[in-house]
Amino acid sequence: MTTDALYALPRFRRSGDAALTIEVGDGIDADVNARVVDLDRALTERALRGIVEIVPTYRTLLVCFDPTVLSRRAVETEVMSLWPPAPPAGQVRRRWTVPVAYGGDNGMDLDWLAQRLDTTTDDIVARHSAAEYRVYMIGFMPGLTYLGGLDPFLHVDRRPEPRLVVPPGSVSVGGQQAAISPPLPAPSGWHMLGRTPVRSYDPRREAEPFLFRAGDLVRFRPIDGAECAALERAAEAGEIIAEKDEHTV
Repeated sequence: MTTDALYALPRFRRSGDAALTIEVGDGIDADVNARVVDLDRALTERALRGIVEIVPTYRTLLVCFDPTVLSRRAVETEVMSLWPPAPPAGQVRRRWTVPVAYGGDNGMDLDWLAQRLDTTTDDIVARHSAAEYRVYMIGFMPGLTYLGGLDPFLHVDRRPEPRLVVPPGSVSVGGQQAAISPPLPAPSGWHMLGRTPVRSYDPRREAEPFLFRAGDLVRFRPIDGAECAALERAAEAGEIIAEKDEHTV
């Protein structure tokens, strides 16, 4: 990795008495996020007693720890001993195909975006579903999935007035990002292009309630209303309806 967005050394920021934020770079950048994911993996594999949770974001790693067991200085020392974290040999990457019903009640902003960009709704759908996205982080609400890789043609400012409620599973764009909303109503200032019956968060999946994780790849597959309804029923029954393939990188 040689991107200018990466820091030569990690930067440590106190986050209260029981957490430490580790900055590895700046901006929405695939190399920066890859280093976050690699550091997350390396720290997790160390299984240090006293670490409570590790949360990857776009460019930082939040390490929550029990200060009665582990000191902030010990966490910093451990990170420096791992720096720079190397991706494992034969790393397996997950690629998901997510079905989306575009437009109409499922995507209330699709027509508006086509008019704003002086194109057709078919063109918007084709561009949005042709891209391959990287999961940068999960946050704000359980299962809200932040994606990079949006076609630059679709970059558009967020809504000046956010909606207080958008439908569960909304698939949206805002700025240079795309997103998949969790399977529950939520506020959003992004533009809704469609909706997916995929449940990015389901507490019934005890081993892995969050479907996506940072570093995964995502592609969208357009579907019609009938298929969306059928897949909704399958998801309600507990099926994971997003298709997954794994490959070694």
